[in-house]
This record gives sequence, structure tokens and C-alpha cells, in this order.
Amino acid sequence: MRTKMTTLLAAAGALTFAALSMPVAARSVEKIVDYKIGDGEYRGYVYYDDAVKQPLPLVVMVPNWLGTNADNREQAREIAARDYVVFVADMYGRDRQPADAAAAGQAVRALYSDRPELRRRAKAAKDEAVRYAGEARIADTSKVAIIGFCFGGGTALELARTGEPLAATVSFHGNLAIAAPDRNLKFRTRILALHGDADPYVPADQIEPFLVEMRSSGVDWELVHFGGAVHSFTDKKANQPGQSMYDAKTARRAFALMRDFLAEAFAAGVPG
Repeated sequence: MRTKMTTLLAAAGALTFAALSMPVAARSVEKIVDYKIGDGEYRGYVYYDDAVKQPLPLVVMVPNWLGTNADNREQAREIAARDYVVFVADMYGRDRQPADAAAAGQAVRALYSDRPELRRRAKAAKDEAVRYAGEARIADTSKVAIIGFCFGGGTALELARTGEPLAATVSFHGNLAIAAPDRNLKFRTRILALHGDADPYVPADQIEPFLVEMRSSGVDWELVHFGGAVHSFTDKKANQPGQSMYDAKTARRAFALMRDFLAEAFAAGVPG
């Protein structure tokens, strides 16, 4: 009897040890965060893995010109994985997301023509992300970065131009120079711009002003050209050859560069 009981106890112990040794299953969650900018109603989305118990860095993501649609929210979920808390910024308004590319183009042109408003909305989203993540205790709000895609990449750079204190700013196939550089601006963020070298929507006449701006910025910056890549190289549904086209190899390399850049930035903190 004793031998049988000892065997059962040993087996139970082995099962317990095995269970404790197994990685905790990923549990990605979505939270809806409604907030105001002035009198306007906005809706952000937060993604993180609630099986990860230590506070994760906070990444504010400005999506492409289609706003907070299902595809862009799924991209945010994938980026978050078990590494970040990702807050998807709403640049248009809770009930004003573009229905199609034509509506998106109109909405983006309006914001590009009013850079103070563009910057105001980006900062408000960042501030709301920090407030929510801090109150919910789901992120380390001393480690904050902003990333963006296409229109969102240009928006992320616009927030950087305000001197907002951020660990890092990453632009994926975003507009690099909406207007002539303002040399009086003080950057307080590291900058990584990931650019398709054959992108017809971010032409060569944007590159040189951006380089002038970065060379005088005084911060750590990188501009990476991906040979042959066009616009929207991270967008899995982009399918306009020579214009906007998904490129799996380039996307993989770009996200790897982003993660390495963010890791280094979060370890170092906000530039002085």
C-alpha cells in the first residue's frame, strides 16, 4: 500500500511540476476606450496579453488612413503580442471612420492642411493612452513610444516635431515631410523611418527635407530604404502593383527593426 501511495504522490508531483513548467497560454484582450478631444467624441482600442503579469511598454499606434477599422485593429493585436500594450489612436472621431479610400483621402487631406489640429489629436491620443494604461496598471508608462502606418506614420512624425517626450517614434511607409522643416523644433524622441525606396507616394522630394531636418535634430535617428518596396508594404491587403503593395519579406524585416529599435529605446528612456 505504501509503495502504491508513494507512486501516486510522485505522479501527482510530476504532473504539478509539468503544469508549472508549461508557458502560460497567451490571452490577448481588447479594451475599448472612449475619450474626448474638446467637444469631440473619440474611441481608441487597447490590446495586450493579460497572461503577462509584469508591466509592458506602452506603444501608441496611429493606423493608416482607414482609421480604427477591423484590419488595423487586428494589426495592433499582432504587434502587441506578449511584448507591448498597444493603444490604437482615433484620428477622426468615434462615429467618423472613413467608409472607403475616397472618404479616407478627403479626411486625411483636411488634417494635413491643418497641422496644429493633426498634432493636437495625436497628442490627445497619446495622453489618453498613458492615462488609461496607468490607471488600469497594465503598462509601464515611463516607457512610451508612438508608431504609425502610412498616414499614421506621418502623424507619428508630426507628434515628434512638437517635442513630445517619447522613448521612440517609428514610421512605416509614412509621409516624411508634410511641409518645410522648422529648424526651431526640438525633438525629444529617437526616430526610425522605414521607407519603401520605390514608394510613389513618398517621393524623392520628401527625402532631402527629412534628412535636413534629422541632421539638425540632435537625436538618434535612422532612415531605412527597402529596395523595390512601394507604399503600404506592411498592409496584407494592399494589392496595387507599383503603388501600394504588401511585401512579406520587407514587412518581416521592418517589424524586426522596429522591435530592436524599441527595445534599445525603452532601455535608455526619453532623450534629454
